[in-house]
Amino acid sequence: MPKLWNQTIEEHRRAVHDAIVDTAAALVAEHGPARVTMSRIAQETGIGRATLYKYFPDVDAILVAWHERQVAEHLRQLAGVADRPGDPVGRLAAVLRTYAAASTGHPAHDPGAALHRGEHLAHARRRVLDVVAAAVTDAVTAGLVRDDVPVDELAAFCVNAMAAGNDLPPTADRVEAIDRLVTVTMTGIGAAPCA
Repeated sequence: MPKLWNQTIEEHRRAVHDAIVDTAAALVAEHGPARVTMSRIAQETGIGRATLYKYFPDVDAILVAWHERQVAEHLRQLAGVADRPGDPVGRLAAVLRTYAAASTGHPAHDPGAALHRGEHLAHARRRVLDVVAAAVTDAVTAGLVRDDVPVDELAAFCVNAMAAGNDLPPTADRVEAIDRLVTVTMTGIGAAPCA
């Protein structure tokens, strides 16, 4: 087949895949996961059930695909913040804020809430720890945070401290609450409070 034809078919497949995933996520957010069926997803997406089953075997597989896409986007954001120029402590604080904001305050019917413990997240968690560890290393090297604890332990402490934000309600003061968590965490690793 000509290259253009292959690209067009692949773009179509990606568009159908994305439409299925987006529709399923919206239905779960509106109705909860127990009330979403493959038939409903096919109907709302505007495709036949047979086509839907060519892409995914069940609703759970669709939700895993949705969650993997969300996690990949959060990792891209986190890496982008980590790569910004600036002082190491400010950059570390920005990385922690970004991580906390992306991983906290999920509504009860958020499809990702139930999937955060899935096997597909082991790689993502390792990547988060690596990004945070690199930022911590920069701050340690600059002499701006404590160096009496191994970097991997400090990174794990930071990531787990940000998990405290999971209990924050999605309210207007959530940003302020995340900032307080970041300040407490940064103080815990020996960094001066940062804005």
